[in-house]
Amino acid sequence: MIRDYSDHAANERTFLAWVRTGIAVIAFGFVVEKFNLFLATIANSTLGNTVNRLRLDKLSGPFGHYEGLALMLAGVAVVILATVRFVRITRLLEDAQTHSAKAVRTELILSAAVVLLVVSYVGLLAFG
Repeated sequence: MIRDYSDHAANERTFLAWVRTGIAVIAFGFVVEKFNLFLATIANSTLGNTVNRLRLDKLSGPFGHYEGLALMLAGVAVVILATVRFVRITRLLEDAQTHSAKAVRTELILSAAVVLLVVSYVGLLAFG
């Protein structure tokens, strides 16, 4: 039997939740990137109508090609951070010595960065 199994199981559930979140962020970044490619294709196909082309270019925005990539990289960072955190917590759980809970500053910063990326893209679509 595994000593403190419930703690290990909770750690694994947390790890899997972080991995799911990272995969969702990667998928959203992929969708954003494909949406920008779709806008660029439509803008190039409207040869005679420059007004529609300008509107589509404005909707895509100056950072339109980088937002999806940034979200995909943020999702990869979430998965890497989850893996590092899982291994660290597993080692601490297996140690016989008592450890204090450390701050989760890295997780909070990464989560805030992902939220800011998503909010900026939604704002661009809503007000662009």
